[in-house]
Amino acid sequence: MIERNHLEILRATERQGSLTAAAEQLHLTQSALSHAMRKLEQQLGTPVWTREGRQLRFTQAGEQLLGLANRLLPQFEHAEMLVRQIARGQRGSLRVGMECHPCYQWLLKVVGPYLQQWPDVDVDVKQEFQFGGMGALFGHDIDLLVTPDPLHRPGVLFEPVFDYEQVLVVPVGHTLAGNEWVEPEQLEKETLITYPVAAERLDIFTRFFLPAHCSPARHKTIETTDIMLQMVAAGRGITALPRWLVDEYARTMPIKALRLGREGMPKQIFLGCRERDESLDYLAAFIRLAREVRWS
Repeated sequence: MIERNHLEILRATERQGSLTAAAEQLHLTQSALSHAMRKLEQQLGTPVWTREGRQLRFTQAGEQLLGLANRLLPQFEHAEMLVRQIARGQRGSLRVGMECHPCYQWLLKVVGPYLQQWPDVDVDVKQEFQFGGMGALFGHDIDLLVTPDPLHRPGVLFEPVFDYEQVLVVPVGHTLAGNEWVEPEQLEKETLITYPVAAERLDIFTRFFLPAHCSPARHKTIETTDIMLQMVAAGRGITALPRWLVDEYARTMPIKALRLGREGMPKQIFLGCRERDESLDYLAAFIRLAREVRWS
């Protein structure tokens, strides 16, 4: 009853905003598009959209079908792409999503040797600060998710590939620079600089400040690691980053890494994939290589 072309029409109409534009995108006449949807509505016994002047508004039934289209069509398209690549003798493409923004430099150490070992596989990286990794995995927008905070769900596997320590970064002239570790109360007058993500996704808040019922005096956000550490080096604030990354920058910048608390803050990088894809040889090879690569 519900066919793929119906879902494609619904998605195109929602994205393009009109039947005319949707028909043009799908290489259909507007009458053919309208006929297909009228026939579907007759079969379903309910309209999928209503007209308000020149605008279309999806009904409750239409919203349900649109949600189905947004879930299923990317899976169809991804499968077709893989089959075409197989038919051309290619392995495929590996699309990696990032939820660990400072981990990009670590990822580059994996991607370089991987591309040499798998010359018939392309790698693409999606890195956005408001990136929804789990949704992208389930929606087939990515094949691997890099994250320090896995959300275990049925159908998704997470593999730990790299252990590291999250540390506080201060300028070498800071009053705390001589300490081995810091406590939350010592930072209540500081300006904390972080990436522009929600505080509930930042370990410096969830695992350090909030359990101690305190907070920094100010909180600023900066998108790039380089500028963030330049600000710290200039005495404009402090930040928290992986130790391996800080040690790399400390070779040329006047910054110092301190443990967060007496015991420090251990973390891991995880790679997540869809359970059904774990047998793909080129995907499994990426995970194996990620376990072997170490920062030095």
